[in-house]
Amino acid sequence: MDPTIISVFSLSVYAIYFMLPAYLANVTALTFGGGAPLDFKRNFADGRRIFGDGVTWRGTIIGTLIGGGVGLLQGLIMSNPVQGCILGLFLGGGALIGDAAGSFIKRRLKIERGRPAPLLDQLDFAIGALIFASLIVTIPSNLIITILIITIFLHLGANMIAYLLGMKKVWY
Repeated sequence: MDPTIISVFSLSVYAIYFMLPAYLANVTALTFGGGAPLDFKRNFADGRRIFGDGVTWRGTIIGTLIGGGVGLLQGLIMSNPVQGCILGLFLGGGALIGDAAGSFIKRRLKIERGRPAPLLDQLDFAIGALIFASLIVTIPSNLIITILIITIFLHLGANMIAYLLGMKKVWY
């Protein structure tokens, strides 16, 4: 087999493994969210909600903790549970802050909750996770690019599955 194909495959698998705390934090926040919104139902200067009802304290806290837990498990595998847990917390929390930033941008663009914003919907949480993780680890540019490309397809695929299972009202 061509070494380039093996290299791309290996990088892709590592990208998913690296982002697992962020991916699972994002899914967990959606699944276990609800309750008080992160913006306490306050409006921004433009009169629209800061984030909206979809970004909640419970989802943010549980998602971040799940990210930390996944990172802890990864750290145990790599014989450094403390570093794994910290990285998991940064990836998970960063993913949820990135998702909130995406909601903020959508509100400013007058895009209602649940309406599509192509690429923003797929990448806001990944970019947030990568920014937060980059505060404590160096992430090579080829890994960043791979993560962003894979995330688009994983996010769309996961949303389609959630839609088919009745967990989401829209396929995107």
